[in-house]
Amino acid sequence: MREITVSGLGDLPEAAEEILGALDGRNVIAFFGTMGAGKTTLIREICDQLGSEDVVTSPTFALVNRYNSANGRPIFHFDFYRIERPEEAFDMGYEEYFYSDGLCLVEWSERIEELLPDDVMKVEIEVLSPTKRHITID
Repeated sequence: MREITVSGLGDLPEAAEEILGALDGRNVIAFFGTMGAGKTTLIREICDQLGSEDVVTSPTFALVNRYNSANGRPIFHFDFYRIERPEEAFDMGYEEYFYSDGLCLVEWSERIEELLPDDVMKVEIEVLSPTKRHITID
């Protein structure tokens, strides 16, 4: 388990590097945190670190956005906030993404926690102040 304290947006590149460095061959990162904790902002920085030139926005209505990394590896960004039952993830074909070669970045993971792969990386963001966050990587 790794822990990072982010004091502001300037610390995000280091946090993203730490997360990517801890992947160890995994391809699904589950983000946990309250509304406004900074999940999408951190995901945007991870995509930047991977060389994506795409505009990264939360896929609240589409459920999944696809971005391209600099090396061509797809990045799938999920937002499960709007689903009410895990079965809805089956309807959108989550397995095709989670068990592909793409990197999957999942917001509101607690809504589908039982569907996450066994080797999922969990990133929990705790709000300490308006600009300060505590990030736990497991």
